[in-house]
Amino acid sequence: MTGTSPTNPDESTNPNKSTEPDGPTEPDGPTGRLVTWLAETSIDAIPVDVAARARHLILDGIGCLLVGARLPWSRIAVRSLTVEPGSSLVAGWDRTTDASTAALLNSSFIQGFELDDVSYRIPWHANAVLLPVLLAVAGRRGTVTGADLLRAQVLGFETGARVGRALGGSQLLTQGWHSGAVFGGLGAAAAGGVLYDLTPARFEDTLGIAATQSGGLMAAQYGSMVKRMQHGFGARNGLVAATLAAGDYVGIKRVFERGYGGYLAAFTAQHDSDPSAIGDALGERWYLLEQTIKPYAAMVFTHPSIDAALALRATEGFDPGAIERIEVEVAESVFDHAVFPLDRPIESVAAQMSVCYTTAAALLDGAVSVEQFRRERLDQDDVWRLIDRMTVNRVSGPASAGRVRLTTDDGQTHEQHTETPLGSVERPLSNGAIVDKYRDLTGPILDRQRQQAIEDLVLHLDERRDAPAALLALLAPTVRGALD
Repeated sequence: MTGTSPTNPDESTNPNKSTEPDGPTEPDGPTGRLVTWLAETSIDAIPVDVAARARHLILDGIGCLLVGARLPWSRIAVRSLTVEPGSSLVAGWDRTTDASTAALLNSSFIQGFELDDVSYRIPWHANAVLLPVLLAVAGRRGTVTGADLLRAQVLGFETGARVGRALGGSQLLTQGWHSGAVFGGLGAAAAGGVLYDLTPARFEDTLGIAATQSGGLMAAQYGSMVKRMQHGFGARNGLVAATLAAGDYVGIKRVFERGYGGYLAAFTAQHDSDPSAIGDALGERWYLLEQTIKPYAAMVFTHPSIDAALALRATEGFDPGAIERIEVEVAESVFDHAVFPLDRPIESVAAQMSVCYTTAAALLDGAVSVEQFRRERLDQDDVWRLIDRMTVNRVSGPASAGRVRLTTDDGQTHEQHTETPLGSVERPLSNGAIVDKYRDLTGPILDRQRQQAIEDLVLHLDERRDAPAALLALLAPTVRGALD
């Protein structure tokens, strides 16, 4: 792939083409080191295990994308935003729209049911910001290959993870910022920049353009639909940033180093930042291997309590009707994110963010998946009986830790504690389990032939030059509604 703009105009007919050098402004600074690495890292430099995990990460994202496409809030978004057809697909709808709107919608589908990837240490939903940009740019540029797509996914992921670490990870959440929506756009911009084949100087521009668009408020978790879309704002911003930079639009230079008005300075005014995390161990440490693939359809900081509840439910003689009191412990750092007043009837987004609802559902149903968030289940008396008997306490410790203690009506207590929930770095889902999750999620909404074709294509993504076009064709047709 070559060229510096989406349409690769002849330089002689582009009088406004930038005359800036191709190198970064300050090669040895955090920004300079990152953008040089982005421009120079080939597909062959990505370790085999990282590439394999990236393919499975993409498969998980596509499963979430298709499950989310026809949810009630997704239907409202599509109806509201897709007024005119365009050149970019709206997955699962047999419809097209402009690239920015498609990125926003496809991201909101991936985030649509809290099933998508996340991290305890660097909270963000990588697929929700990366995949929509990859699909949009691949649809624009017919020269994009499967290897290009995989490389862009990996390098975009590593960019987002490092920026998230520099911002302090979950500390953003304690200040009310939706962390992944804040820094995910920079990962999306990097991924788009890879597909546009940017130089280091243009990568510096795209990160600067994406950084100035960052935002996202955690108040969105209290019953709003927009929680589903906030990573989509990051995806759209990343796409706009990469496209502008590819057309030689100049962004903020040295965006990670600047003091007044700089990216790290602005978002870490109340806590410490770590600029060195951005360029540390590039090409040596791969954060993609540490990303959590979710086993439950709920916000990740509820998973420790879900695991503990499921373990209690599996004990001999367990009887939910005999529970008199439930005590739950969650980490101080995520208490406000997972514990808040619940009003009946509850909306699914609040239920999926709530340690109280998800713990009750796990104790009663032995699962926290699509079925537990159907409207009729959200308002049933047995769930609310347990919620009314529940207290939640904040304790010091890692965000991945949780404890559930039950007291029965005869005075007996039963307790489970976890610091390594299923899906965490210490207990990751295997690649085979990720494939099983994809099949379970998409089985009710896709015909078997299409389901298998997507799986085969994604798991051999970098072996086919035509993979992007083939994938777009498979994602475009209508899917059935997951809650229908």
